[in-house]
Order: sequence, then structure tokens, then C-alpha cells
Amino acid sequence: MARRYDSSTTTFSPEGRLHQVEYAIEAINNAGTAVGILAKDGIVLAGEKQKLSGLLAPPKGSEKMYKLDEHVTSVVAGLTADANILINTARVAAQRYIYTYQEPMPVEQMVKRVCNYKQSYTQFGGLRPFGVAFLFAGWDEHYGYQLYMSDPSGNYSGWKATCIGQNNQAGKSLLKNEYDESVGVDEALKLAVKVLVKTMDATSASADKLEFCVLTREGDKVTLAPPRAHMPWSSPATHLSWCVPALPLVAPSASSAYCQGRRSRRSSMK
Repeated sequence: MARRYDSSTTTFSPEGRLHQVEYAIEAINNAGTAVGILAKDGIVLAGEKQKLSGLLAPPKGSEKMYKLDEHVTSVVAGLTADANILINTARVAAQRYIYTYQEPMPVEQMVKRVCNYKQSYTQFGGLRPFGVAFLFAGWDEHYGYQLYMSDPSGNYSGWKATCIGQNNQAGKSLLKNEYDESVGVDEALKLAVKVLVKTMDATSASADKLEFCVLTREGDKVTLAPPRAHMPWSSPATHLSWCVPALPLVAPSASSAYCQGRRSRRSSMK
């Protein structure tokens, strides 16, 4: 029966299911694990890097974690090519908001913008859902530290701690038993490592398979710090990979000067 209704994202099955969306979610369950933990003084993101072949050249940037704005970052699980499209959408939306309102975009509003775009790919014929799930971490003056999870259907929800990717049910069970709302960043990092070790297929975890990012706030500035600054229990020789590509912000003054320059050139051309 399912085969009659799984060729299109716009056709419901008699059970009220969209099979293509469910297949996209299943693709995420085969991807590398990603963990997000909300601490009282920051947010910890962790991800498992899946090394396909030793012949591949090392990547120039992270393929798991992406900086969306100065106050928002994300970790992905699923198809990296699909994630790149949505990440660019989020970055453009953030810069347009800054240019329009002269202030950073609220975290939930950015998440909602990305999810609306994802949902549109489940409602029109000839399109397929994005095969990627996100964990968004950010801080704004409205709600403080925030952690959101988004799936291919376009739904999103706020979490205190969650896990996506392969063996995510085992990771969620561990978080449910050991997570405490009063946990700090140091304890959250240890818990994230424990979750990744439990969900990884490898018998032992190594530094080249793990990737971390810590979002904290120092004074009036949101920072994305390397985890070594929060890991006194790790030796200098044990370096944990941390790589979030830098995102240049469009300064309002520079943008205004640029637009004024374009208007002046147009007037001179007349």
C-alpha cells in the first residue's frame, strides 16, 4: 500500500502519512550523531565526524558546524549539500534583518525562517524534502540562551538537551537520565562526550572523530569559544576539533555608505 503513495511529497497515504518526509527523516538517522546541551552559562554543541576514506583531502572548514550570525551557530546531521542551501538562506536572512532593523535577528525568528523554507519543499510537486536536521544554538536579549531542533518536515521545537543522527534514541535516553538544568558548561561538555561515545559505532572515540563548539556570553558579546578553554580535564596533547567558519557581518554604516554611493552614481549617470 505504501508504494502507491511514496512517489510524491504532496500525496497523503490513507493513514495520513507523507512517506517522502519519513524517508528523509530516516536518512538523518543514518548520519553522524549531533548533540546539543543547554547549560546555565552557555550552550554546548558536539558532533561526530564520519571519515569516509583516508585518500580524501582534509576539509578546509567544518562539515558539521556552521556559524549563522555572531550570536547563532548550528550543527547538522544529514546531507551536507542540502544543509549548505539552508545555511546560506539563514545567513542572508540574518544580514537582511541587520540591514533593515540595525540589530541582530532573534534566534527563534531565524529558526522559523529556515523551517518555513523547509516546509515549502514538502507542499509543492516536483520537489523533495531537505534530508538534513539542525540543532540551532544562540542567545538574544529576549529569551537568553536557546536551543532548537528542526527536522525535514519544517517542524521545530525548543530543547534543554537533545540528540539527532544515528542511535539518537540511546543518546536521548542518556540525556534524560543524567541531564540537570543547573549544569555548567564544563559538566555539559563531559556529558556531550559521554553521549557521543555511547552512540558512536566505533569501539573507542578519538579526537579526529569529535567536533565541539561552546557558545557563551562575555559581557555584552556572544562568543563561540574553542572547547579547550572549558576543558581543564583534557591534556594539551588531546586536541578536540573545533572549526566554525567565520561569517563577516555587514556593518550598518558600511552598508549605508555603499547604498549612498550607488545612488550618487546613478544620479550622475542621468
